[in-house]
Amino acid sequence: MSFRRPDPLHPLILDDVRGAQKMLSGVARVTAMEGSRYLSSLVGAPVHLKCENLQRTGSFKLRGAYVRIAGLRPEQRAAGVVAASAGNHAQGVALASALLGVHSTVFMPVGAPLPKVAATREYGAEVRMHGHVVDETLAAAEEYAAETGAVFIHPFDHPDIIAGQGTVGLEILEQCPEVRTILVGVGGGGLVAGIGLAVKSVRPDVKVIGVQAEGAAAYPPSLAAGHPVAIESPVTMADGIKVGRPGDVPFAIVREFVDEVRTVSEDALSSALLLCLERAKLVVEPAGASPVAALLSDPKAFQGPVVAVLSGGNVDPLLLQRILRHGMAAGGRYLSLRLRVTDRPGALATLLAVLTVVDANVLDVSHVRTDPRLGLTEAEVELHLETKGPEHCEEVAAALRDAGYVVMA
Repeated sequence: MSFRRPDPLHPLILDDVRGAQKMLSGVARVTAMEGSRYLSSLVGAPVHLKCENLQRTGSFKLRGAYVRIAGLRPEQRAAGVVAASAGNHAQGVALASALLGVHSTVFMPVGAPLPKVAATREYGAEVRMHGHVVDETLAAAEEYAAETGAVFIHPFDHPDIIAGQGTVGLEILEQCPEVRTILVGVGGGGLVAGIGLAVKSVRPDVKVIGVQAEGAAAYPPSLAAGHPVAIESPVTMADGIKVGRPGDVPFAIVREFVDEVRTVSEDALSSALLLCLERAKLVVEPAGASPVAALLSDPKAFQGPVVAVLSGGNVDPLLLQRILRHGMAAGGRYLSLRLRVTDRPGALATLLAVLTVVDANVLDVSHVRTDPRLGLTEAEVELHLETKGPEHCEEVAAALRDAGYVVMA
């Protein structure tokens, strides 16, 4: 059956989400709710992590994709489905189609992370690489749908998709009935719309707050304008929420059921990902870590108990490596310095001895003697150090100054 409603301003009701929950029984996992002592201490109230990163395919996307495809008529299923995605939606459509016996074609941009491409194929989809940005990939998928009659499965702009994603909200109420605030990462808006509708229909006292990356925040200006507004060239490491324009269907629901949409910085996103890995032992992609980034950025702003939805964990290992480095730098765990020393034998060893005393681990040393800015007896040394946090960084810099070195950066 389909969950589409005739009124575009109110396309869904709570019964639609409950129907989706029944449909997903035995298909989607009821993902774990894990407490976080560290975040609870920051917020001053219990904080729980809703672990959709542990969902089948590694994200919440299976929920909406399955409900959408299951609602197709027999002749539509026979024609197959098509989607465009760089990762999570691709895998959700691929697995949902395989479970329902429907052929799926997924267009992915050239340069999409190889693990995500491989996983999509392994779930049974026919993968076609096209375009270098998602807009080009989306156009190719829509053209394919027009030519072949395959049903295009939009990642967020359809009532069935939102009904499926809304089942996360029903699970939160069952697992944490005392919840007062729910934080959700926001891209096109399908997940936060579904959660907002489901939760507010049962518990209007619970605050539902969306979180967007600062460089890809289309919802704040759209909500201010009263209609979806496109932003040009969204930029963020959180590719799962890098969407330039809210969907029409989720936007109407977000306006009605979501209390607020906040933004977070790239530094906050990388720090949140690092915290999830170190403290919660959970691998989370940047988009999935955005609710945690909001808690780190303004921990006293939220009434507890708080539930942060970790929407996905599909992160490319190479990107994860770069993000972890960025997160460690943002957290004061890396320190880069430039200073000048006398160009004589043993000068570098003397410098490194100072760092040994203050227990700074040297990751890289660059030693320059030929720069025209240097005096005849000078050399410039650039150091990249691993430290224990901001206070340790200050201690290292102070030790160098006390030893007579001029720290330049």
